[in-house]
Amino acid sequence: MKTLQGSMLLLLLAAGYMDAYKPIIIVHGLFDGPKEFRKLSGFITKVHPGTEVMTISLYDNMASLKPMWKQVNDFRKTIDCIMHKYPDGVHLLCFSQGGLICRAVLSTIPHHNVHTFIALSSPLAGQYGETSYLKHVFPHRVKKTVHLICYNRLGQKVSICDYWNDPHHRLNYLRSNNFLPLLNGETPHSNMKAWRNNFLRIKKLVLIGGPNDGVITPWQSSHFGFYNSTEDVVEMRNQKFYQDDAFGLKTLDVRGDISVCIRSGVKHTEWHSNFTVFKSCMEEWLT
Repeated sequence: MKTLQGSMLLLLLAAGYMDAYKPIIIVHGLFDGPKEFRKLSGFITKVHPGTEVMTISLYDNMASLKPMWKQVNDFRKTIDCIMHKYPDGVHLLCFSQGGLICRAVLSTIPHHNVHTFIALSSPLAGQYGETSYLKHVFPHRVKKTVHLICYNRLGQKVSICDYWNDPHHRLNYLRSNNFLPLLNGETPHSNMKAWRNNFLRIKKLVLIGGPNDGVITPWQSSHFGFYNSTEDVVEMRNQKFYQDDAFGLKTLDVRGDISVCIRSGVKHTEWHSNFTVFKSCMEEWLT
């Protein structure tokens, strides 16, 4: 009888322990969808049994080229519905372009309950580089001329243009880009204070990237670093949006709530299938 009672107690404790893991919402990146995240979901449930992992199927594959604000609005509705089902909070794990979508969602949802926001190899400070991804969208353009397409009304209907940040055409970027300058607080707007307060509701910001990524350019954009006008990389703490605390990044840093993880030897499409990256950069924050 004692053995049976002991076994039942262990089972109840185990069930309670598993229930302690917060649900995880995954948002995919450019040109991919939920199926690319099966390995990552498996990593999570292996080390944290019982965790509910939800990869949102919206704007998959080529549909991921739709305008960023359109995507943000629809992802926000879905994420908001999920959060209402889990009043104790959720984690948000977002890859590549998805990291920017999640940043915008977090900024524009009042009273969200996201604890950890993991930005996995995301162009958080923008994109400026000739990559295989760029050739899919602008096959006959080099990076120096993409601004001619992106910084106008038609170009802003393509997602990558919404975070194309040409350091040689700074004024056009600020004037014509209707997404990233607003999100970064580089272009003043009436919602800045509210967005900042919303974003600061997160408990932990995890930034993951590395020098062999091959797509995010500069790769330091995954840690909020970016080029200046001479294409030298200015790291996060020297960025004006950090120093002005335009959207709360400096406050998070001062709070000690930013974790930066740099891993070499990982290509862009390998981040979400690399168990070492998961163990060393993500696992501890997904409890």
